Amino acid sequence: MFCRNCGTEIDDKAVICVHCGVSTGTNTTNIHSTMQTTSSSDGDLGCLLGGLSFVIPIVGFILYIVWLPSMPKKAKSAGTLALIAIVIQIILFLATCSEILSSV
Repeated sequence: MFCRNCGTEIDDKAVICVHCGVSTGTNTTNIHSTMQTTSSSDGDLGCLLGGLSFVIPIVGFILYIVWLPSMPKKAKSAGTLALIAIVIQIILFLATCSEILSSV
């Protein structure tokens, strides 16, 4: 079977696409119970780790790798925050270097 959202081949018994997280439409009762279990089990911890991935970008990249198979949306968020943090840090580094060089 193929996902109707992303087109990736998935297991015929799958309820949710493991790549994009969209329902396959086969059994909506199991989808809701699965989503509630997942969101309640890592709610606060997931939020904390997601915020940490912005402050310490390497954490975001590690979370991206670890979360990608089971929670692709959270993995994408953690990876995006890590990339944004890297860009901001590079901009701040270059601004600081230009200030130091101009004062010499």
